Amino acid sequence: MAVSEISVDELRDRLAEGVRVIDVRETDEYAAGHVPGALSVPLSTLTENEHLFDDHETNYVICQVGGRSMRACEYLDGLGKPVVNVAGGTGGWIASGFDIVTGESAV
Repeated sequence: MAVSEISVDELRDRLAEGVRVIDVRETDEYAAGHVPGALSVPLSTLTENEHLFDDHETNYVICQVGGRSMRACEYLDGLGKPVVNVAGGTGGWIASGFDIVTGESAV
C-alpha cells in the first residue's frame, strides 16, 4: 500500500486537532528545532521504539525534508501502523514561517 503524504500547511491545520507527530531526525536535529508537540524517535532507533507508534490513531511522521520520514513510514506501514508522511519536513515547516520549539530531550 502506498504511504499517504500531507504538506506542512495541512499538518499545521491538523495540530489543533491534537494529532500525533513523530520526528525521526537525530536528537541533535530535534533539539535544534522541531514542530511543537512532536515526539522524537530517531530513525536509527526505529525498530527498538516501534511500540511508540500508535496502532489505531494516525502517526504523522516528519524529518528534515521528507526522505527519512518516508522510509520510516514504509517500515511502519508494513507493520500495519497508520502513518502519514509530512512532505517538506521540518525544513518546509520553518520555511513557511511556522513556530518551532527548541531543546527538549528525545526518547
